[in-house]
Amino acid sequence: MDKENRIKVAHRAMLISGIFCGVVALLLILNFWNMKQHEPLESEAIEALVQRLSQEPNNEVLKEEIRSFDLLARKAYFTSKWQIKAGTWLLLIGGIVLAASMKIYTDLRAGIDPPEALTEGLLKARANAQYWLFLSGGLILGLSLVAGVLTNDYLNEYDRMAVSADPAVEQSDVEVIEVFGAEQSSENATPDPESPSEGVSVEEAEKSTEESLVAAAPAPAVATVSSGAFNPNDFKLNHATFRGYMGLGVSYRKNIPVDWNGPSGKNIKWKVAFSKPGYNSPVIWGDKIFISGGDKNGLVVTCYNRNTGQLLWEKEVKDVPGSPAAMPRVTNDTGLAAASLAVDGKGVYAIFANGDIVAFSMEGKQLWGRNLGVPNNHYGHSSSLQVWDNMIVVQYDTNTRGRMLALNVTNGESVWDVQRPVHISWASPALIEVDGKIQIVTSADPYVSGHDLDTGEELWKVEAMMGEVGPSIAFDDGLVFASQEYARTLAIDPKAPESYVWEDDEYMSEVGSPVAYDGLMYMATSFGVVVCYDAKTGEKQWEKEFDNEIWSSPVIADGKLYIVDKEGITHIMKADKSGTVIAEPELGEQGFALPAFADGVVYLRGTKNLYCIGN
Repeated sequence: MDKENRIKVAHRAMLISGIFCGVVALLLILNFWNMKQHEPLESEAIEALVQRLSQEPNNEVLKEEIRSFDLLARKAYFTSKWQIKAGTWLLLIGGIVLAASMKIYTDLRAGIDPPEALTEGLLKARANAQYWLFLSGGLILGLSLVAGVLTNDYLNEYDRMAVSADPAVEQSDVEVIEVFGAEQSSENATPDPESPSEGVSVEEAEKSTEESLVAAAPAPAVATVSSGAFNPNDFKLNHATFRGYMGLGVSYRKNIPVDWNGPSGKNIKWKVAFSKPGYNSPVIWGDKIFISGGDKNGLVVTCYNRNTGQLLWEKEVKDVPGSPAAMPRVTNDTGLAAASLAVDGKGVYAIFANGDIVAFSMEGKQLWGRNLGVPNNHYGHSSSLQVWDNMIVVQYDTNTRGRMLALNVTNGESVWDVQRPVHISWASPALIEVDGKIQIVTSADPYVSGHDLDTGEELWKVEAMMGEVGPSIAFDDGLVFASQEYARTLAIDPKAPESYVWEDDEYMSEVGSPVAYDGLMYMATSFGVVVCYDAKTGEKQWEKEFDNEIWSSPVIADGKLYIVDKEGITHIMKADKSGTVIAEPELGEQGFALPAFADGVVYLRGTKNLYCIGN
């Protein structure tokens, strides 16, 4: 490209980036001005409603109206918060491009005319133009950034205005149990995960005996595991996949704790810092608990003794045929290890955002690995694995094509591999039983569909979803439940999928999956509202508003509903029509993963540590 063309390209880039920065800056300033001019708390309508409520404290219809105003304000708050954050980054990027293109343009133009042709007047005009251009651009940038920073946080103001909230049940103080390793002898002490030089190496951990560790620390009851032929009861006794048994969010474990505090250590049996980040939820088989992690330097699968927190092994994923040389680009809120693992007692199976799927033995030996092709995914792959009857089910819907496949757990070879008429999805496959036969049910744009487990053949489908589908399905008493923000929430009878059993468009889930149990269906929205429906009719039973965003999925354990919000607070409620809040213990760090359960304990993964919680 000659010099003249380079000048034209730089000039166009300068104009486009300048216009882009101006538009984004103007939108940010308008957003700031609009919020200042229309502060939610100054609404005459809501002031009138609150005034009426003080005179009619038992008016339930009035309370419902105020709740609706509050809900709209929360939605507006989270939307504005995202707009400001995104706009600020776009403005910064646009400003960098503008500055770079201006520098290139002026450098190239400086050598076009010979020196004698440059008059003093022309030089002054150029300098004056550059001065005013930089001054006006800097002024717009400064005003927009100030507008973004000064935008009010109305969420705290609305918290003070809440009309009705069930008081949490008071919990009796429980004796604090020290974090594992604090009072043990040096012979059996847990290595400090933040001090690699003092940690147990993978080889040493493999040589150590699990029996000595269990003897050193009394453990809760361990799920028995059958050997030999496939036994579905093994999966009920363990927490083998994302959302537990069959991927439906209902645990069969008992005596699950409701009272803990991460910062003080109350009821924290142990916690351990993991080596690489990941949003996947822990899975359990017997005495072992597994997570995965990944960053630009590598991918790992990690195994701990779930009774003590002792690192048993951590293995790097390597030597996978077809694996790309570099990690794909993913967003920070998805990462490289968002998909949860699956475990069946024979092996543990993991999938990552670069398309690698691998199997390790329970002792940490890599058994096989293959690459499914780097997924064309603009956030990063997050569909978790499902395992059943010696097959691993993978939902692999990308921007390129819809695809689902089943792999043999022994060697990773495809049992079946089918293409699907759907668009990209971040949901995970779940299993349901219909007339004594297991089906795989998935949610994607535009279909919720059921497939034969043995062949992958499509058995039924309902056109119901749209957009970026993240939530997986729920199932109870013969009905499938699906939801997606900007689409709908609905119930489907897989035996008669021609029409919906019921549908609702008041509340839809964006990230978290619904859960169904004992005639009720529960769902959490990303903007902090949890809602309960009658599973058969769709009639709303109750709704609760919480302070923080919720990206995790609600799950059921021991007759209670557990919901982890973004700030690591677990909202524990009775799983019934009352909507009673039992407790709201905090972890002390952000939370995105789902809890995993065993008898007497709950396991929670924060952004830095894995916790074991028990009374």
